Amino acid sequence: MEDVKLSLNEKGQGAFLILEDAKQLGEMVVSVSGTNLTVYHTEVSPEAEGKGLAKELLKAMVGYARKNGLKVTALCPYVHAQFKRHPDEYADVWNRDGE
Repeated sequence: MEDVKLSLNEKGQGAFLILEDAKQLGEMVVSVSGTNLTVYHTEVSPEAEGKGLAKELLKAMVGYARKNGLKVTALCPYVHAQFKRHPDEYADVWNRDGE
């Protein structure tokens, strides 16, 4: 399996992706605007479920936000649930105004 890759267009819209042999196994749809990163949706293909790929996407997204000084607005139910479940772990990047 390959690492998580970030693909953004010139407008700051895109996704964190996990690919294996050119097949997309996981995707976290995001947009970056100013100092805010908005997460809209996380999806893992059915054959890759249960392998921790959503957590890998989350880890990559949070790492990117920290590295770039961004605050995360979690519109994605999965990311929002993880932020609520582990508030101390994500306090530095979680934009709670977006709740």
